[in-house]
Amino acid sequence: MLPKVSILIPCYNAEQWIAQAIESCLNQSYPHKEVIVVDDGSTDGSLEKIKSFGNSIHWETGENRGGNVARNRLLELSTGEWLQYLDADDYLLPTKIEQQVKFLDQVPSIDIIYSPSIFEYWQKDISKQEILPIPEPHDAWILLARWYLPQTGSPLWRKQALVDVGAWKASQSCCQEHELYLRLLKAGKQFEYFAESGSVYRQWSESTVCKKDKSKNYRERLNITDQLEEFLESIGELTESRQLAINQARFECARIIWLSNPDWANKVIHQIKMKQKNFIPQGNYAPQTYRLTYKIFGFSVAEKMADWKRKFQTKFMT
Repeated sequence: MLPKVSILIPCYNAEQWIAQAIESCLNQSYPHKEVIVVDDGSTDGSLEKIKSFGNSIHWETGENRGGNVARNRLLELSTGEWLQYLDADDYLLPTKIEQQVKFLDQVPSIDIIYSPSIFEYWQKDISKQEILPIPEPHDAWILLARWYLPQTGSPLWRKQALVDVGAWKASQSCCQEHELYLRLLKAGKQFEYFAESGSVYRQWSESTVCKKDKSKNYRERLNITDQLEEFLESIGELTESRQLAINQARFECARIIWLSNPDWANKVIHQIKMKQKNFIPQGNYAPQTYRLTYKIFGFSVAEKMADWKRKFQTKFMT
């Protein structure tokens, strides 16, 4: 018998998008499913849009208590063995769930199946899409450290795995799925990569907590990174490749933090040196000239040189 999948949509003031989100769930080619929507005290026309779907979905509404509280209520209402979460401003491609459930035959003991997300960027009435790849190695610890594990709508989640770790953290205002990913990994839950993209993550608003308060976002990201490192060290699984990924993630955060708080950025770099004395950054955040300056003169000089270069290019272009 096919496993039942509960498709779960938390909604808060998503009048513009909620109908498409629900329709994309109802139009899933996978037959053994239920669609549940929890309206988290919307003050726009979201609830009317939800009600318009009648008995084809299950729904309830209440006061505004936050996204993770709504996700936990959806978990309580669900009757499926597997869960598909979907934010109200996103949508699914028609075969998303069917493809991932078929893949379960190859990995029956898996708890989380994750895939690349399709990012849909909106500017006024114009949109464009790109698939955000998930690079190898598909070591979930490395992917979490590098912030490559995908957003909420990409995975198919085994319900019992979420129950086992206490579900979503109600007080977590940003980095919500990453905090949950960490607890799942620490609990030994198994992650598996599936290459087909089936979820569309719409980028249209700057009003989310993570975008409005970027310093809070980076503090929480670094906190999760520290916890990840400490746990791997405690169980003897902090390999060289994982340590490198952790420190590369810290470095990338430090480069952005430097723009508003150099003292904090230098503390992050000091933490890297304490863990990996000879660390040299890689990738797009450290072009060749920057990397050479970093290696010879250190982070602060490299950042000052990068800042001078940005100002010079801006002046030249104007």
